[in-house]
Amino acid sequence: MYGKATETAIAALSRLSEVYDGGTTRLSAAEIAEDRGLQRPFLGKILSTLSQAGLIEGTRGPGGGFTFAMHPREVKLYDVYTLFEREELSTHCPFGGGVCGVGEKCPLHDRLADVRKATDAVLHNTTFDAFRKAYLKDKGNSNWRLRPSQ
Repeated sequence: MYGKATETAIAALSRLSEVYDGGTTRLSAAEIAEDRGLQRPFLGKILSTLSQAGLIEGTRGPGGGFTFAMHPREVKLYDVYTLFEREELSTHCPFGGGVCGVGEKCPLHDRLADVRKATDAVLHNTTFDAFRKAYLKDKGNSNWRLRPSQ
């Protein structure tokens, strides 16, 4: 569905959204990496891309670190997805035999179309504020955010 860069970016931004307070609180790359179980060198590259895109801002030195460049409610998952993924616009049937939706449908056509619609809805309708609100609600006590993927 998406690659390691997108996964890492979402993990990093979800952590930054949890502590977002208008930009006062900043987290270092090391803190984000430790909190999310991410590889520091790779995370550094991802943070650089996010900063260049204007989604986050970083400052060096003591008291430095990263924060959102805007409120997390203004950044959708789709904004991050498009930085790291090539949007699949192909109309070819994944099972071969031509263009999807033209002619006889394959046995999985309707289910695959539903999955794509649901995925698009999540990407376009979910902001990073969802992570901030969840964190505030459970006061950081949930363990879901501490389980890096393998």
